[in-house]
Amino acid sequence: MSNLPYNVLVDLIDVYWDDPVAFAEDILEFSPDEWQRNVLSDLASSRFVSVRSGQGVGKTGLEAISVIWYLCCRPNPKVICTAPTRQQLNDVLWAEIAKWLESSVVKNFLKWTKTKVYMIGSEERWFATARTATKPENMQGFHEDYMLFVVDEASGVADNIMEAIFGTLSGVENKLLMCGNPTRTSGFFYDSHHKDRADYKTHKVSSYDSPRASKENIERLIRKYGKDSDAVRVRVYGGFPKSEPDVFIPLEMAETATETIVEPIERVLYIGADIARYGDDETVIAPRIGGKVFDLRGYNKQSTTKTTGRIIQTAREFIAEYPQIHEIVIRIDDDGVGGGVTDELMEFTRTESFPVPIRVVPMGNGRVAEDNEHYDNRGTEMWAAIRDLLQANISAYLQGTQAEIQLPKDEKLISQLTTRKYHMTSKGKVKLERKEDMKKRGLQSPDRADALALAFAPEKEMQWATERPTGW
Repeated sequence: MSNLPYNVLVDLIDVYWDDPVAFAEDILEFSPDEWQRNVLSDLASSRFVSVRSGQGVGKTGLEAISVIWYLCCRPNPKVICTAPTRQQLNDVLWAEIAKWLESSVVKNFLKWTKTKVYMIGSEERWFATARTATKPENMQGFHEDYMLFVVDEASGVADNIMEAIFGTLSGVENKLLMCGNPTRTSGFFYDSHHKDRADYKTHKVSSYDSPRASKENIERLIRKYGKDSDAVRVRVYGGFPKSEPDVFIPLEMAETATETIVEPIERVLYIGADIARYGDDETVIAPRIGGKVFDLRGYNKQSTTKTTGRIIQTAREFIAEYPQIHEIVIRIDDDGVGGGVTDELMEFTRTESFPVPIRVVPMGNGRVAEDNEHYDNRGTEMWAAIRDLLQANISAYLQGTQAEIQLPKDEKLISQLTTRKYHMTSKGKVKLERKEDMKKRGLQSPDRADALALAFAPEKEMQWATERPTGW
């Protein structure tokens, strides 16, 4: 197949435009692992992809395949590859590209040099280039309808370099692939898995999950540094170093809960509702059955009446799908505009019939905590209940026992859960960071996380605000 005429290559490009996995297998004879398949598929369908991994999982091979696929399957593309050091860029990534090109179907159409790979006959417009991430101007001056930036060892690339890259990625078909060991708890790469993760398709790859990684090397690292060390977290598990000491819920806890499975077999539907009105904040409805949290429902600029209607509609949908439900508990942030929704729901329970009993529970985040000795307010106490569940979930996950909680793969939720800080008051109580202070740090209001916390509010806080109507 190495002597295919150009028009046949064009036909192949048309076939593989949105299928880099098939391109890798058919054209490059590369057999991707499951995680590589997932990343390639996300790169085809999304603009920004960020992968943190342990050592030896095959990320350089993934990057090389991505470069060749994009270079072959887009008209007049520009592909810019970068890394913090020349050794990593030229001796590792660029050499990997050469390896896969040499044995490929497309090698007669692409010319490889030490700094550039280009389509023969279109050297000025159709190319991939290698630029070290040493100064912002190396990343500037590239403009094309079809453009891909590949950032290797992305955790080590300085923020001013990443800012220059983002300033270039203005087109709708401009893409970014970041890969690396997660060595730092700050910077663009860290943010792509934390506060900015709603903008990315994110992946975490443990060396244990890759058949390419040396299990002997894994055990050697564990013996040398200890299984709970940051070195093992980064190099083996693909985890960031331990979170900043004042982050209330570590990222690892929340992410693990998106990988566990909990069957919704319990008989009570809980609905947490965090109420916003006419601003940038969301009104969020969080339904759960037992430890299974279903997809959150977020709405902007809703009146209290519309919000009440959406909560009732959510309840109707769940009792239709899960006939074992015999009771519904709705917990509402009753502070501010939430009070109006509470009043309307209470009126509904008094005047309207419903297939199962409904209990409406007003829960103010700013009220006194039940455990007033340890927590400054009820909102902090509710978040602590979520954190305790997530911590127990990790233990269950590692031991192969029944999971405590399953979270939806909701990037906004995970971001909100894992970026809020806390401090100790002068009286020795835990107090969550104020929402106003979060916004000053450039973060969203944690509406989704608050709705989740309401859905799991500890039972001891229950002071039922409504009684079952006569005859239920």
